Amino acid sequence: MNTIAKRISDFLKDFPPFNMLPKDELLAISKAVDILYLEKDSDLFITGTPIKNQFYVVKDGAIGLFEEETNTLVDECDEGDIFGLRALIRKDSYKLTAKALEESIVYSLSAELFENYITTNSEASAFLMTSFVSNTRYTEPNSQKQHQSSEKIQDFFEEQSIDFSKNPIHCSPETSIKAAAIIMTHKRVGSIIITENNKPLGIITDKDLRIKIATGLVSIEESVTKIMSSPIITYPENITVAEAQIAMLKYKITHLCITKDGTPNSDLTGILSEHDIIVVRENNASALVKEVKRTSTPEQLHQIRKRAEQLLKRYIKQQIPIAFATKILSAINESITQKIIDQAIKEMPTPPPTAFAWLAIGSQGREEQLLLTDQDNALVFNDVDENEYKKTQQYFLTLAQKINQKLEIVGFELCPANMMASNPAWCLSVSQWEQQFKKWITTPDQDNLMLCSIFFDFEFVYGDKNLVSSLAESIFESIESRDIFLTYLGLNALKNPPPLSFFRQFLVERDGEHKDQFDIKARAMMPLVDAARLLILSKNIKTHNNTIVRYEKLAELEPQNKEVFLACLEAFKNLLYFRTQQGLLHNDSGRFIDLQTLSKANRLELKNCFKAVKEVQDLIQTRFKLSQFL
Repeated sequence: MNTIAKRISDFLKDFPPFNMLPKDELLAISKAVDILYLEKDSDLFITGTPIKNQFYVVKDGAIGLFEEETNTLVDECDEGDIFGLRALIRKDSYKLTAKALEESIVYSLSAELFENYITTNSEASAFLMTSFVSNTRYTEPNSQKQHQSSEKIQDFFEEQSIDFSKNPIHCSPETSIKAAAIIMTHKRVGSIIITENNKPLGIITDKDLRIKIATGLVSIEESVTKIMSSPIITYPENITVAEAQIAMLKYKITHLCITKDGTPNSDLTGILSEHDIIVVRENNASALVKEVKRTSTPEQLHQIRKRAEQLLKRYIKQQIPIAFATKILSAINESITQKIIDQAIKEMPTPPPTAFAWLAIGSQGREEQLLLTDQDNALVFNDVDENEYKKTQQYFLTLAQKINQKLEIVGFELCPANMMASNPAWCLSVSQWEQQFKKWITTPDQDNLMLCSIFFDFEFVYGDKNLVSSLAESIFESIESRDIFLTYLGLNALKNPPPLSFFRQFLVERDGEHKDQFDIKARAMMPLVDAARLLILSKNIKTHNNTIVRYEKLAELEPQNKEVFLACLEAFKNLLYFRTQQGLLHNDSGRFIDLQTLSKANRLELKNCFKAVKEVQDLIQTRFKLSQFL
């Protein structure tokens, strides 16, 4: 076998769409590949020139694609990236100029290879056509995924099972219509099931009473069997939304009987109405939130949070958009925390001595906590007389300790760094918090910058919201009075550059428990979070804490940088999705990833996210004039 062709084949097989081809076809392509060496700054093709009968794959180095008129770098292609294909398909002149950004080796593949092996392979062809691996970075592959995901939201709702009434109202066949109507009225239900030995025989609904009784067709003294609909339509307990809808349409009915085995010959266990379907379609997490309100112990809340995780698994499996999943899970987390606080207050010997507010900070404050990670929270209480301060703080420290312990029972681990409201440094009056912030802002050393970064992402959860608004005003006033603070925050935002080595390999942990693993949180997600926080603070925007929302707002405020911010937004969504997927797979936080377990396609997807990190960090470096500090 040709050694060079074998090496080319070994390289290409790790990248889409070549990894979708049979081995013999990939080898045939590899034998026909031309290998090009490009010195730095040399052009491979130039805007306006007729297309060559080729497209290209980067083997080593990096190729930049430039818009000729403005000399703007439109995209940067590195290991495994394909370019030149759009022009080849369009059969037109080149719209961009391809220039080597460094010494590079590029594989050149002919149009014939493309037509003979790729377009004839449905999977490979679909991949290329849908993602259109030219150089429209960030947008086209994701828009495809989003399109699919949007479609699957509806599918998901259709496929899930429904919560139905577990206590159906029923009566015997001998019951009079009048007695049955009285039962329905007292129980406030729109139907009653006629049973014998707990087996359903028929059903009467409001409609039957209106059509058959109110019109005088049947006397109300007759037995219910005179007007009941029978035989009854029954289904098992795991009936899905889709099955229920189809059954109601097929039989033109509004209620379904649920029995043990789904037949009329087994015990009645419930009743499902059109209203139940409407409820589940409006908000599938609403049942969990309703259950939260009915709970009385942290152990019950723990069970609900576990069910929420199952919900998340289904979201990820169905490729539901991550922004939707975060909203749902954040709403459930907030509801659980509020319930916990209610329970803790009831256990205190007296009501709170003054107004207070509970704040979620860090990832929960940004509403980005999808998996069960550790707690980050704080408490602020109203100012009190100096001689009452210690006593008041002690009350809230005791309350916070109860809350933290209960949240731990639910599944939210205690913060190893003790950044929790039960810590006296995180349980302060409004004035004390204001002083603490001024100290952090006026002496922005590494520790204080870290504390600012955590606390700036706070979200009101419980109590008196006015206290939080007052605190937020104070923080922004402090920032405005000290411009240099944003410079320090900018330097902090650049401390984690894109996590690729000089040779474009992932930077992994060099020692410790996670040696050789990739820290997706610290190296990829936090740079985007830090950048969004800094830029939104610099705009004096107080109301947006979520990273995705922050980038949406920045894109709106700065049309000239819209592309960069939208790229950051999409990159963050992808990283959050990827971390959640890994966390659910390994039953952990998803923070550390063994790169050897990833496919080349996944690695490429991660690398694409890093481009956004680099661009927003370049923007920050320029805007805050940080070059002199680096």
